Amino acid sequence: MVLPHSIFKDAPDIIPPSLTKGMSITDLVNAFGKTSFEARNVYRGARLYKRMIEHDDVIWLGIAGAGVAGGMGGMIISLLEAGFIDVICSTGAQVYHDLHFAFDLPVKAVSPSFDDDILRRHGDTRIHDIGIRDKETLQAQDKIIREFVKDCFNEHLSKDGLSSWEFNFALGTWVLENSKYPERRFVARAADLKVPIFWDSLANHSITMNLVQTDREGFPITLSAQKDIFDSAAIVFSTGQTGFIELGGGGPKNFIQQTGPTINQVLKIKFEGAECGIQIGTAVEREGSLSGCSFSESVTWGKFRSADDQKLVQIWGEYSVIFPILAAYALENCPKKSSKSIITQMPIFLTNLEKAR
Repeated sequence: MVLPHSIFKDAPDIIPPSLTKGMSITDLVNAFGKTSFEARNVYRGARLYKRMIEHDDVIWLGIAGAGVAGGMGGMIISLLEAGFIDVICSTGAQVYHDLHFAFDLPVKAVSPSFDDDILRRHGDTRIHDIGIRDKETLQAQDKIIREFVKDCFNEHLSKDGLSSWEFNFALGTWVLENSKYPERRFVARAADLKVPIFWDSLANHSITMNLVQTDREGFPITLSAQKDIFDSAAIVFSTGQTGFIELGGGGPKNFIQQTGPTINQVLKIKFEGAECGIQIGTAVEREGSLSGCSFSESVTWGKFRSADDQKLVQIWGEYSVIFPILAAYALENCPKKSSKSIITQMPIFLTNLEKAR
């Protein structure tokens, strides 16, 4: 009996790679690609990010979790300055905590093994292994946010129906002029480079908590979720090939991925979704959460164009470990580019989407 040939016969051979002294990040990632499991997915993700940059995709970064509070904003700044991020959607919490570094407010590396009742009595708060003072950091930060609102209200914040990216652009510009270390803050650098930053939620964070107070002090701000949705869809509709990089899942993941269904399903404009996506997270698909939703499942909603595993890479892992590897790989392999200055083009993008309806 002649057995049929192996289905695997044309697949690459696994030949165990060696590690050598002085290896570059590219050498390490390439070694990952010659092994298996999530290491191979990291290699695939790094290569896809490089292709996004080389093909001049409009690259969105979604930031969930607490990475920025833990110091990862500097890595985002490096990618912004290289021209490798064009639009950001962040939780409002990350924008809030990012301010601590610009104004030199205490943020400490601590052990997560504490008696939290004792910490509370000492005025200490924590995000796992990130230590933050209540009075010297959080309350001081709240005061700074309210100062910003009062300083910028008449010129930038008083119009009815403000988008989150407009608020964050004004905030970042103000921080450039008023903080001790603006170079530490990704929101400030994004404003300088005209990179819009959306919030995934207008209500679920300390910035809007402080707007409750400034409203009552005579500086009422009206934020518009509808404008955020339309503006984000206008960017995707008008800028050609789109790639998403998602750190964690949650709200930012959904916000950037819902641009396709907004255009096609709601506005009734023919549109097939984004081309490429990379997600780094620890959520699993089995429990049905959005964070664990596979890219393939997202294709059924019109969020991506096709379930092509060469263009959609999911990496299971904690992004504070994996994102720096992808970022360093891109910085090592791709020449820097000028910022696309998306904010300066927003009037054109909005007109394009309005005319297409």
